[in-house]
Amino acid sequence: MVAQVKVHIGFDDIDSPEGGCTTHLTAKLIPKLEKEFNVEFFDYPNLIRLNPNIPWKTRGNGATALRFLVEESLLDYLVEYVVSEVRDYVGEFSHPQSQPAIVFLTGEISDDLRWLSRKAIQDVILPDLAFEIASKTGARVFSFKGGRGVVGALAAIGEPLDKGDYTYELLAYRVRENYGKPRVVDEKSVFEMDKVLGSETFLNVDYEVSRILITPHGPDPVLLGIRGESAEAVLKAFNIVKVGEPIEGWVIFRTNQGTDAHIRAVDGISEIRVYQSIALEGRVSQNPRTIPGGHVVFTLTDGVNEIDCVAYQPTGWFRNIIKQLRVGDSVRVYGGVRPASSKHGVTVNLEKIDVLEVSEEIIYMNPKCSKCGVRMKSAGKGKGFKCPKCGYRSLNLKKIPVKKPRTLRPGTYTPPPRAYRHLMKPPQRIGKEKIKPPTKMISKWHNP
Repeated sequence: MVAQVKVHIGFDDIDSPEGGCTTHLTAKLIPKLEKEFNVEFFDYPNLIRLNPNIPWKTRGNGATALRFLVEESLLDYLVEYVVSEVRDYVGEFSHPQSQPAIVFLTGEISDDLRWLSRKAIQDVILPDLAFEIASKTGARVFSFKGGRGVVGALAAIGEPLDKGDYTYELLAYRVRENYGKPRVVDEKSVFEMDKVLGSETFLNVDYEVSRILITPHGPDPVLLGIRGESAEAVLKAFNIVKVGEPIEGWVIFRTNQGTDAHIRAVDGISEIRVYQSIALEGRVSQNPRTIPGGHVVFTLTDGVNEIDCVAYQPTGWFRNIIKQLRVGDSVRVYGGVRPASSKHGVTVNLEKIDVLEVSEEIIYMNPKCSKCGVRMKSAGKGKGFKCPKCGYRSLNLKKIPVKKPRTLRPGTYTPPPRAYRHLMKPPQRIGKEKIKPPTKMISKWHNP
């Protein structure tokens, strides 16, 4: 019997404004590895989105991993082959800011590597720590032009999506000559697909502005991406969508997108660190105010410290929800922590909010005239009130507290679909979370 070895390969930072894309490289390698080395994939390729708040991130801050069995005697040749393929791809789509990396690991995934992956999804990892853990776990690292990509490549390997929630995304790619041209995808067919499979897929369209969300807008090779709860669902959805240009190929990824994997619950503001994505409970301590640019800010307290929370202009009507908050409201905020600048302190960039309890809003109104019942007016500072109808005056009357009805209700509020980030869990996924990896793969999960 031929001895086989379990292999994990991680890739990161291969994106380029000139057309390079980490998932595209991964998709191109799959049929080549099957043909050249007869590898047996035991999982779909993994697309692992990392911390979305990192300042030096790539476009979607996504790394990928391939996991397969291969004849042990072919391993060294396979490593050389993959490194050569990546080097050629990077040469074609080189970019001065990118620091591409490949990491190879054989055998099982260590606890150290799983820890690094969780931290890379929720926090900041520096390359030195990544190299240290790679050495400790026996991983083979190949980096080009720097070590930043090693973090993501290792993190992709270290998150096999076997202990928590995951989703799927089918990514289809363009032929080379169409890079940079408008994508030819029939929008009506996308809306039809969403009506048929909206319960099994997510973030296909934004009905508020009648906009499809499955097509990117840059010069990268991705034609479209369909996200869903199963491999079967995204493939079925893809077959409904009408495409008016040649397709180079497509592949189904298993991914942490749409799972809130980046969110870390904290007990208080003192635990917050910049560039993290956090969930924090507290009470509104300053009413919302609109600042230049159309952004809406309110202040939250945990009883000890305060922090500003911001809903930005692109979040659309979500800002109208935030404007309805009042001092004393109990809320749980979710969002990325932005560092302080000369214009503002540390802030939470809101992704969504749970309104847990709304407080009473009291307004103070002038008293009514005891003679004729008309609402009185101020007679001047220290002069009491005067009736505008009958002229009655009083120095003893005071303003009357009145409870103002609140239209805001407890519940979870999110921005419109067009404002979602990759890792944010949309409301339609609640209750569909998975706890175990798939027991088998569908027969047709990539082409070619």
